[in-house]
Amino acid sequence: MSLGEVFVSEVIGTAMLTLLGVGVVANVLLGKTKGRGVGSDWLLINIGWGLAVMAGVFVAYKSGAHINPAVTFGILSSGADTYGGTADVDIDVGSTLVYLAGEMVGAFAGAVVAWAAYKQHFDDPEASPAAKLGTFSTAPEIHSPVWNLVTEIIATFVLVFVVLSIGLTPSGLGPLAVALLVVGIGASLGGPTGYAINPARDLGPRIAHFLLPIKGKGGSDWGYSWVPIVGPMVGGVIAGLLSQVTF
Repeated sequence: MSLGEVFVSEVIGTAMLTLLGVGVVANVLLGKTKGRGVGSDWLLINIGWGLAVMAGVFVAYKSGAHINPAVTFGILSSGADTYGGTADVDIDVGSTLVYLAGEMVGAFAGAVVAWAAYKQHFDDPEASPAAKLGTFSTAPEIHSPVWNLVTEIIATFVLVFVVLSIGLTPSGLGPLAVALLVVGIGASLGGPTGYAINPARDLGPRIAHFLLPIKGKGGSDWGYSWVPIVGPMVGGVIAGLLSQVTF
């Protein structure tokens, strides 16, 4: 499989992930949508993100469906020789950069498409700046960078460690298993920070929020933006390292 094909696969898969993920949060947080005020909002977001991940995994199956830099670094630190997919891709600096680039481009693109779907709702003056930013990126309920970082490390460790174990027991249920895993992480560990567990998922949409012409959008909270980048990367690497002595 060529690196060009890997790039396209990861772009499309990650774009599908963020389109549906940002979309479900917009449906819940923004005013005058069909999903506003229906009750069980947190569970709806958990399920929506889980299904978004499943869709992204199916779409990007050829490249191994990383759709998350934490997964890429988890595989890298696991001692594997290839990145997987229908045609194994050798692990080296070039292929790693291609995966990361595809994930970032896809995350940004998916967020832009989600914005287009909800444009009138983003421009609604009754929607708060916090709600508009919250559809794109995560934010902690209690601002404490160190402990927010710990939460993201733990949640992403769970994601990558279990994903690596799923990769050793391949079946047609893999994408569904990952979807249910993401729902479980959101329900159990998502409360403190909104469970980014994916640097591209947070940074790509945050950049989209910064660049898009959204009325009354406010700031993009760049002061917090490092937490959902560093935390998932650390959690993914720890999961990869531990998998070497566990699986």
